[in-house]
Amino acid sequence: MHLGLGAFFRGFGCVFVADAMAASGGDWGITGVSLRSPDTRDALQGQGWGYTSVTLAPEGEQTRWIDVLNDVLVAPEDPDAVLDAMADPAVRIVSLTVTEKGYCHNPSTGALNTDHPDIQHDLAHDLPMSAPGFLVRALARRRAAGNAPFTVLTCDNLPENGRLVRGLVLEFAQRLDPTLADWIATEGRFPSTMVDRITPATTEADIARVAQLTGHVDAAPVMHEPFAQWVIEDDFVGGARPDFAAAGVEMVQDVTAHEHMKLRMLNGTHSALAYTGYLAGHETIADTVADPVFASYVRQLWSEIMPAVQAPEGVSLTDYADALFDRYANPRIRHRTWQIAMDGSQKLPQRILGSLEANVAGGHASPALCLAVASWMRYVGGVDEHGRAIDVRDPMAERLRAVSDSADTPEGKVAALLGVRDVFPADLAAALKTPVTIAATRLWKDGTRAAITQVLA
Repeated sequence: MHLGLGAFFRGFGCVFVADAMAASGGDWGITGVSLRSPDTRDALQGQGWGYTSVTLAPEGEQTRWIDVLNDVLVAPEDPDAVLDAMADPAVRIVSLTVTEKGYCHNPSTGALNTDHPDIQHDLAHDLPMSAPGFLVRALARRRAAGNAPFTVLTCDNLPENGRLVRGLVLEFAQRLDPTLADWIATEGRFPSTMVDRITPATTEADIARVAQLTGHVDAAPVMHEPFAQWVIEDDFVGGARPDFAAAGVEMVQDVTAHEHMKLRMLNGTHSALAYTGYLAGHETIADTVADPVFASYVRQLWSEIMPAVQAPEGVSLTDYADALFDRYANPRIRHRTWQIAMDGSQKLPQRILGSLEANVAGGHASPALCLAVASWMRYVGGVDEHGRAIDVRDPMAERLRAVSDSADTPEGKVAALLGVRDVFPADLAAALKTPVTIAATRLWKDGTRAAITQVLA
């Protein structure tokens, strides 16, 4: 089963499972769960749960029909049906792509946010709303029935994501029943993963184009780049899993090095380009890096990030950065800066602050990374450098806007936002105050392009 059935997993995980069965056989199938909206279910139901996967290569588009989905459930409509399906002993893996905010945790500490309204609801009611709630309540049903737990396979961009989710699940379970927590800790498995494939949001124009390419209307195609990388720690309950390796998945003992490289070098620069690019008026990442100023900026970012990254065995960080630039520049990938900028309060600690923390400890200056933080601060203020309103999508959007509005100067805004402990640990905030204030002052006074130019000088 998969919680959070959006475009990414349909263009990534479902494709790998289909490839694994094509290579080695097996009777694996996937039941998807939408935790919020029925839109994906409604779009796929009339086409037998199958859909078109579209590879957006620079030389042209390639289509493929994916049919590994068996059903799609909508959790708010019938949470009990979702729990029953998760409790079925035939389900051996529950994977997730619920985004950083879907884990209802404090990004700066990794602890469960027990003040989150969904967590408060789920601790008080048998039928949950949150991803942690569904995992724990379903595991409780399996334990009560005398069945083994499922493997929890998170596919979200979080450091040590398996260990993080294990901690959240155990913390939640401990509050319900300490013996349940002990059983999950002993019998459960939470392998960490690293996932990588750019999947821009599907548009109406994409749907029309796919109909022309294939000759039939698909209400829910997924668009993605040619590149895909999945690294998984090979630790599953009873060893039950598809033959992922046959599909090209890297099965490892420890995913940490791959994960840190990707989170900092890809996700970190993606977010930095999203905020700076959006403020400068660029619609997509490809548009942004086509601008020579921003092409130089992302190279400078990598030069600051690489000292904070331990390369996985056999990997050249310089070659990895070059490959990332080519992926960003692919004109067929219309990955919007506004889309990547969503949920920055949840993403910033993992994607950018981790590199900054390492550089502060190592005594390395990070002006390009500090400008990225300042750009996020300007973005969450809700008004761009031309005075236009920004549609900020973030679980902390109202709070961040209020904090920003509490000060009138760039220096004051930086000080106020660095005081948001859910994002910035106190020691790091103190170390960043001066360099981020310098970046913010340039940003507010001269605009994004000029601020980048000064960083590059």
